[in-house]
Amino acid sequence: MKKSEPEKDNDNNPNAWVGYLGLGSQLAVTVVVMVLLGVWLDKKFSTEPILTIIFSFIGIAGGMYNFIKTALKSGK
Repeated sequence: MKKSEPEKDNDNNPNAWVGYLGLGSQLAVTVVVMVLLGVWLDKKFSTEPILTIIFSFIGIAGGMYNFIKTALKSGK
């Protein structure tokens, strides 16, 4: 049987890692933005450090969710 498309093998593809380059920076940016938002809201409402902590956890959870979702999708 002849295949119309060559089979894609990520293990032998030297450019397979390119899809993962932005994942770490995307995770870091998400966490940093949420922490800065929490700090700003804490200063605005004088609730230090409650909102910073809450938004930090939201940023970590959201960033990790996106990281894992993207990594699993890229691995297929």
